[in-house]
Amino acid sequence: MRLVSLVLFLTFALLAFNAGHILPGAAEGGSKVQKVWARAGSSAVLPCYLSPRKTWSSWRQLPDKTSVLWKRHGGSAHQEPHMVLEVEYSGLRKTALPMRPRVSVQDSALRNGNFSLRINPVRSEDAGMYEAQVTHNMDVQSCQVELGVVTVTLSPPSPVVENEPLLLSCNSSHHASLVETCWFHSGHLVPTSGTFCSSQGALSILRPAMSDAGAWHCQLRYSDNEVISATYNLQILGFDGPSNPMVYAAAGSAAELPCTLSYLPSAFEINMVTARWSHLTGGHSQDWGIPQNSSSRSFPLHLPVVGPGDAGQYRCTLSVGSKTISRDVTLAVVTVIPSIQGPVSEGSRLLLICSLTHPWGHEHFQWKHLDSGPTNSKLAATTSRNPERHRSQTGPTLEIPRVSQKDTGTWECSVHGPEGRLGAVEYGLQITGAQVSSPPTIFSGQVTFGLMLTLFFLLMVCVLALALQKRARTPAFPALEGMVAVPVPWKKKMVENQNEKIQQTEC
Repeated sequence: MRLVSLVLFLTFALLAFNAGHILPGAAEGGSKVQKVWARAGSSAVLPCYLSPRKTWSSWRQLPDKTSVLWKRHGGSAHQEPHMVLEVEYSGLRKTALPMRPRVSVQDSALRNGNFSLRINPVRSEDAGMYEAQVTHNMDVQSCQVELGVVTVTLSPPSPVVENEPLLLSCNSSHHASLVETCWFHSGHLVPTSGTFCSSQGALSILRPAMSDAGAWHCQLRYSDNEVISATYNLQILGFDGPSNPMVYAAAGSAAELPCTLSYLPSAFEINMVTARWSHLTGGHSQDWGIPQNSSSRSFPLHLPVVGPGDAGQYRCTLSVGSKTISRDVTLAVVTVIPSIQGPVSEGSRLLLICSLTHPWGHEHFQWKHLDSGPTNSKLAATTSRNPERHRSQTGPTLEIPRVSQKDTGTWECSVHGPEGRLGAVEYGLQITGAQVSSPPTIFSGQVTFGLMLTLFFLLMVCVLALALQKRARTPAFPALEGMVAVPVPWKKKMVENQNEKIQQTEC
């Protein structure tokens, strides 16, 4: 019986001993101090945890029997450590006012023996030595963690405007001498030449472009061979799209000139945006105001109908908070100039010139016959069957040597560049009747001979008809033409008597 009691006593004693044991990194007494590095503005975790392997039997008792006190040692050896965060047996929490509410421990982690301290966000003044005192029953264990802070600063402060010089500075709380500083952008080492200058841990960008936005990584190497690094996400306030945008529009159509910010103004905590467009022509400008909308980053200019006179350079000026940025946009208008104005006579020679204002020189042109009729094919098919009919399918000029009814309809001139199709303009071709002088010489002589023969035959018929009519009106005895009629007296009296009888009968 005594033997059994002794075994039980030794077992409980061993369990109680293991309950307060700290894993490596959460040191006991004079164990090794851990070093944690964090970038200012990010979060840091100072580790301190009990061994789950040796405390599994007492985890259920931890919330009731365990407390933790995090303290920070002063900057000098003579300064007393001060409280950062304390969690008592009852669950009551106490936090130092300068670090509230940036420090915390998780309740769920405490139940699993994890007493790590979380600081979010980290500040440069948070660097120093921290100590955690974990009390379980009557046993007190400690963890010591040194927090080092790497600081990356930006000058001028955000937002950084495109093409305005900026300075990135990288330093840390390490006490050794700095030997070398390297900068990386998107994983590639940045050469310190041209627009990039490096000096004493700082990187100067003379003319930042939108391509310079993204992750910048600084790496500091010290005399004691300590290497410290930090990453900074650089945001540059500028415009989306190419640096010199160009819009191609057909004459008579609508055009929309783009003006889009690289980020939403709210990303820089900016609530005021003012947009203004100007058309720069001949020394004077025409202005348009765009309604303010801080929840959008797009401020385009819509032109309902454009012509050659609307082509030229436009400027979009945005006032974003205290910053003012602008971008120029070029409007190129595409028109078709025919060599014959109005309807074109069939058989004529026609030239269609595709005119482009403000060309850059890299554009090329393509012509196509757009025909909605089901029996006619596209111009490409027509060209393959009759390659001599339309010799200029590419290039600004389309030549139709002899216009026919098959050419009527809509012709399209499209403008292409290295990035693809840029714009297009359409021209409606109307054709009138055939010209008389255009048929061949042989066919013209045959028609003339036939017409002359027909006229001669009609003339002979008319002469013969007149001759027959005159002959039919001539008498058989010419002597009768001189006879004169003489009235008879008795016959006249007999007629008068008959008239009197007719009148009496009527009465």
